[in-house]
Amino acid sequence: MSLPSRPLTLCFVAALTLLLGLQASGLGQDWPQWNGPNRDGALTGKTAWKAIPKEGLKMLWQKPIGMGYSGPVSAQGRVVVTDYQKKSGEITNNPGTRDRLLGQERVVCLDGASGKEIWVHAYDRPYALSYPGGPRATPVIDGGMVYTLGAEGDLVCLELESGSVQWKRQLASDYKTKAPIWGHAAVPLVIDDKLICLAGGEDSLVVALDRKTGKEIWRSLSGNEIGYCPPAVIEHAGIKQLMIWDPEMVSSLDPSSGKVNWQLPMKPDYGMSVAPPVLLGDLLFVSGEGVSSMFQLSSKPMAAKALWTGTKKTSLGLSNTVAVFDDGHLYGADYQSGALVCVDAKDGTRKWQSALPTVGVDRTRGGSNGAAYLIKANGFYYILGENGDVVSAILSPNGYQETGRFHAIDPTNTSNGRDILWSFPAVADGHFLVRNDREIRCFELPQ
Repeated sequence: MSLPSRPLTLCFVAALTLLLGLQASGLGQDWPQWNGPNRDGALTGKTAWKAIPKEGLKMLWQKPIGMGYSGPVSAQGRVVVTDYQKKSGEITNNPGTRDRLLGQERVVCLDGASGKEIWVHAYDRPYALSYPGGPRATPVIDGGMVYTLGAEGDLVCLELESGSVQWKRQLASDYKTKAPIWGHAAVPLVIDDKLICLAGGEDSLVVALDRKTGKEIWRSLSGNEIGYCPPAVIEHAGIKQLMIWDPEMVSSLDPSSGKVNWQLPMKPDYGMSVAPPVLLGDLLFVSGEGVSSMFQLSSKPMAAKALWTGTKKTSLGLSNTVAVFDDGHLYGADYQSGALVCVDAKDGTRKWQSALPTVGVDRTRGGSNGAAYLIKANGFYYILGENGDVVSAILSPNGYQETGRFHAIDPTNTSNGRDILWSFPAVADGHFLVRNDREIRCFELPQ
């Protein structure tokens, strides 16, 4: 066999170098859980684009699915998303009323390259929820397993390869409580051999289960109202802390035992503890409807104290979105104004606000509880607005600079008299994934 010529060899080396470069960039990563690989809304590594092109992103595939607020996840070339197939019942989206539906919750696994269905796991699940438009909690992929939490508390562990059930629990039944009025939304968290979940009830507001078997390892805290905030792990002074925010307290626990390190009162309006605490150095930001505070952590003794407290017109009040720390500032969608805001982390003063990334240019949509889902890239952001637009933008204390925009998917749910899309997107393998109540779409990111 003859050796390739020098030009061909050089082309091969160049192609291989480019391929390795893309694999090392943010475009080749998995997105195996809610809000990104590290649950911080950030892509790892560099990305190959900073502005959505004028013609938008090319759609690679789309697949019909049912209702759901849960976002897609992607790992090992597979995309997993959950939905609800309604058979009967009326959806009113009245915040104070539990609508009753009959139907099935499903876990759907698709091929990431083509959107072809690989497997589906479905089970009957009546709903008695307000805003009953499907599962809330985004799936988690870890160690070849998929963990899903349904809106009424059905916790299922499936094999990613085959979809076979490894174990399942019914949290509301097992812990003698009931689903919150807006459903189970606290995405479970994998820590080592444990799956951390919010259950509710006496001494079991938070439980640690063996992620391979589903058996309980420990339980901690009390309260029937668990709220909607995913458990989060932070590390300060070399020690990991498990953060739990229920409608009464912010609690720091030892992840290995559930023992309480410290607690501080933090009561949001309507029990809306939703966004997990955000850490930057020794600063911990906690925010919900009607409350926001910046805490300073100490290690000896392990504790936290409030540095400042925001109001409804200052700081940042989060509803169903999260905040991102960036260069001494916080960025997020404020529920009161409905706008994306920038807040100085040192004192809570608001630098600017813009409704363009949340409700968009159509000001007739109104703004209360405007939503924007931020993905922090290398020097810029992608933002999915509740109107289904995806924008690329540069965020700084000096203002909001939009560099591109296209309409990715239609908003198919309703709230506050307008059509909305309340679902986190995902970025994986050079693809941008987004869903509504009718379909999931996959777009190609320019390389």
